[in-house]
Amino acid sequence: MKVEGLLFALLSLFLLTSAVVYWLLSGDPTGFTCLLLSGGFAFIVGYYVLFTARRMEARPEDREDAEIAEGAGEVGFFSPHSWWPILLAASFALTTIGLVFGPFLVLIGLVCVLIAVSGFLLEYYVGVNRSQAFTLGELEGMGERPTSTTKFLGEQH
Repeated sequence: MKVEGLLFALLSLFLLTSAVVYWLLSGDPTGFTCLLLSGGFAFIVGYYVLFTARRMEARPEDREDAEIAEGAGEVGFFSPHSWWPILLAASFALTTIGLVFGPFLVLIGLVCVLIAVSGFLLEYYVGVNRSQAFTLGELEGMGERPTSTTKFLGEQH
């Protein structure tokens, strides 16, 4: 994390220096304020990251002798067969188009966004895929029957 902290510290230094030079050359208070605030925010992030880096042990990314496998870990679960991300993107597109063409499309788009987000979040808790959110042992413990004995529909072990 030290590298990230130093990058933010250097960014802060650059932005604050640019703010001073910008003020001296232009006298524009708006641009000066934007550069000053950006430098201040970069300083806050850099200070926090450097402060946190001192209090924790070095990550594999920070060590010269680290192996690539040390940085590996569980990234997360990504649904291999879900249509909800496509519907969510289309809903956002409809809402954005509504900002250009009229408020009625924004309302329709927001309703579609709510439906798509709900479907995306609850995909493995209701319907045909509901048992895929739990292991078979957890389902037996709850007294439920699995909808499929495979992890994903159509996947064979």
